[in-house]
Amino acid sequence: MPLISDADSSSGIAVSSTGRMFSNYPSGLDANNTKYAVAELTSNSTETPYPSAEMNSPPGGAINYTTIPASQSFALSSGANSIGLTWSLCERQWILDTGRALTPNGTLVPASYGGPKLVGVNLTTNSVFQTIVFPTTVAYDVSYLNDVRFDLRPNITASGGGVAYITDSSSEGRNGLIIVDLGTGQSWRHLNNVPQVRPEFQFTPYVWGEVVYQIPGPGLPIVYDTFGADGIALSSDGATLYWSVTGGRYLYSIPTARLLDDSTFSEIMAEASIVSHGQKGLSDGLETDTNGFIYGGNIEQGSIVLFSPANGTFSTFVRDPRIGWTDTMSVATDGYLYFTENQLWRTPNFYPGTDRRVRPFALFRAPLPNNGSKVILV
Repeated sequence: MPLISDADSSSGIAVSSTGRMFSNYPSGLDANNTKYAVAELTSNSTETPYPSAEMNSPPGGAINYTTIPASQSFALSSGANSIGLTWSLCERQWILDTGRALTPNGTLVPASYGGPKLVGVNLTTNSVFQTIVFPTTVAYDVSYLNDVRFDLRPNITASGGGVAYITDSSSEGRNGLIIVDLGTGQSWRHLNNVPQVRPEFQFTPYVWGEVVYQIPGPGLPIVYDTFGADGIALSSDGATLYWSVTGGRYLYSIPTARLLDDSTFSEIMAEASIVSHGQKGLSDGLETDTNGFIYGGNIEQGSIVLFSPANGTFSTFVRDPRIGWTDTMSVATDGYLYFTENQLWRTPNFYPGTDRRVRPFALFRAPLPNNGSKVILV
């Protein structure tokens, strides 16, 4: 069922354990997203900048034109691709800032140190309690940090602060997974540019009968879909991490123990532990529920699919003619799966380079099977 219609193109949605809803408007995907990066949805037609207007409005705007090339201004969230908004029982919100934004002519400015970061916000006080800035050896200038999931159990790291898992979906290459120790602030990469995090060769999506080609920048020839690892989801027990690329149709997984290890032979062991679960269809975001199911959009079929790790099969969870480019998903404690429809393939970033989206955009929800609910690992 549709919940909210919006004149702005939202990328992500997250629902807190108390039912507060938040969305994001990354300028790294749409140059018109200049009003704010993160907002709290206060009704079916109204929203307010979150956690404050100041954090969403850096002096001079989201792009710093005094540098060569232009770069993103270092506000905590402005210009952020805060797709990964998740909560714990402690009522924390996490905002993932890519450190990149689009100029009006469609140029994606490179990231620089201080831009890509993870920002924790206390939902009770609406104030920042932690900021983790990624070093340039983890978030490259061409990185696009896309989605994030958290395991806040104190026993999984020596610091006891929990861990975050992030996808780097860069369309300019160097894809991979990023792991963050929230207790120490240390971060590292795994699976750098292995085939399973890269877009498939000449991958061509078909959405609502339209062939989709990408425009990599102003004045450049069109290309095939070049987005790498994007959607990400943790198993309900936190032992397995699932991901998929937007430039492909396969679902992959890896034991989280392999990602948490950053020792000498850890990358060799991680690459040997990748599991392919077959084709689920083209997805953007992924999500998990307490049933242990993994949900993902099937963009080319106007549906959302469900993967059951218990038997290794996919099935259709919901299908609706209004479903197109399903972006981020959020399972809530009310037993619903929330998801956004933002018509991403019709933005100027794709051929023929004009904005063909039909407003308003919408937020939907669908009831989960078997009394499923939000997975909270604390």
